[in-house]
Amino acid sequence: MAPGFSAIDWLIVAVYLALLGGMSWWFTYQRSADSRDYFLGGNRMSLWVVAISVLATTQSAATFLGGPDQGFRGDFTYLATHIGAMMAALFVAGVLVPRFYALRATTVYDILGARFGAAATRAAGGMYLVGRVLASGARLYLAAIAVSMILYANIQPANIVTAAFILTVLGFVVTFFGGIRSVLWSDLVQFCIYVGSALAVLVFLWSEIPASGSAIIEGLRHAPGGQNKLLLLNFGFDFADPFALLSIVTGLTLLYIGNFGLDQDTTQRLLTCRDARQGGLALIVSIVIAVPVVALFIAIGQLLHVFYERPDLMGAMAGGGPAQEFDGEKITVFMHYILNRIPAGLKGLVAVGVIAAAVSTLNSGMNSMSSVMVQDFYRPWREARGPAGEMHYVHAGRIGMGIVGIALFLMSVLCYYWQRYTNMALLDFALSVMVFAYSGLLGVYFTAVFTRRGSTRSVLAALAAGFVATLLQQHYIVDRLGLPAAFKSLAFTWQLCIGSALAFAVCQLGRPRASADQIFQNQPRR
Repeated sequence: MAPGFSAIDWLIVAVYLALLGGMSWWFTYQRSADSRDYFLGGNRMSLWVVAISVLATTQSAATFLGGPDQGFRGDFTYLATHIGAMMAALFVAGVLVPRFYALRATTVYDILGARFGAAATRAAGGMYLVGRVLASGARLYLAAIAVSMILYANIQPANIVTAAFILTVLGFVVTFFGGIRSVLWSDLVQFCIYVGSALAVLVFLWSEIPASGSAIIEGLRHAPGGQNKLLLLNFGFDFADPFALLSIVTGLTLLYIGNFGLDQDTTQRLLTCRDARQGGLALIVSIVIAVPVVALFIAIGQLLHVFYERPDLMGAMAGGGPAQEFDGEKITVFMHYILNRIPAGLKGLVAVGVIAAAVSTLNSGMNSMSSVMVQDFYRPWREARGPAGEMHYVHAGRIGMGIVGIALFLMSVLCYYWQRYTNMALLDFALSVMVFAYSGLLGVYFTAVFTRRGSTRSVLAALAAGFVATLLQQHYIVDRLGLPAAFKSLAFTWQLCIGSALAFAVCQLGRPRASADQIFQNQPRR
């Protein structure tokens, strides 16, 4: 038995695994009629289930562990990012989702084929696949480290690889038979588990602090150094701060448009509803639900600040500060608290919460990447060689998920060894790579929606220009290439604005096909 992990903890993990196994068994009897049913649930999914799934997909084990860190080191300004999220949701629900439904699109990149040609669809889909393997593989690696710390009390290579393999298998098994339908319902279960575990930690942490609620609130309002840790809105003009209000309503709004409307990982869920109106409402509802969930994780971080850094509030129960590393690996303050303070039973529940957050992200990525592989790449190739039944593409989708699962697992292993034996920030790159991809995609989609310009060649050039422009502003690239320090002084939100503007300008250089579909200009918003 792993040190620090009791029998009751293992029992909780076993019950969770049995629950996932039962769900997988049930979905073996829910046959998919065709590829649209497998990838889009036959457009019969409930608005509320879709809304929870969207929320669960956009959060991960990194969010579960990193959210409290935001509250520990900062304030509540991170919560204000939902202003940008709501602005983006309204745009996606009113402008993009109706057009996806009008085309009966299976992937968000189908729509580029109608406007710019099949090559544009494949280019955007290819960028998504590469970026998502890197990003999701890196997140799998981070989740595997957390699981190894909690279950095995160490981060030996064999244990991290084992944890990554277990998480990959869990994500694959839950998704394999039922397709997107099983993903959505399992997301609902995973969401309840990881939010429930976070609530349990919050209650326990609160019980460890002897100060009254009013004293804690007053202490947070007047933190050391004159900081107000309850600050919600930052009206400053610091272009290095991604959570200043100006940054939120510009760059962060663009980021959320990319995530909600141009990333198959999220948008696929919106396409499973009955119609465009339901899909748009599901997105908006998910943002509303996200606010208290994110506030929960920030509140945990705020209480951790009190617990570790406020002897004036802790009194005789004050202890030392949290460790910064575990076996040479940097850890968040929340992970330190999990490893050293929470009791048996609750530790098992938190372990399940981390696993649930990771599996929710993994299974959605597997299904969405498989849908792009099959619908945007394999189906056109196969249909050019003769007809094939719809079940052929369902089977292809399952094979695609197996390929994706292997790719994600190998990427997580690569991240582990790259982190330890090189000085290049592969993990930083992998975690932020989808932001780079959004720069090009935003420029291309804004061209398609708001202008009559653009061509296949200009789309390809715009995707590359947006990616490179954002990449060149990253600190690890600036330092490695010896570029001026000013290149890395902007927050990622402003980097995204610059990359998207450049991609939009490049895409404008193309002349449209005479037969280009005009759905972007003429489709009513319904």
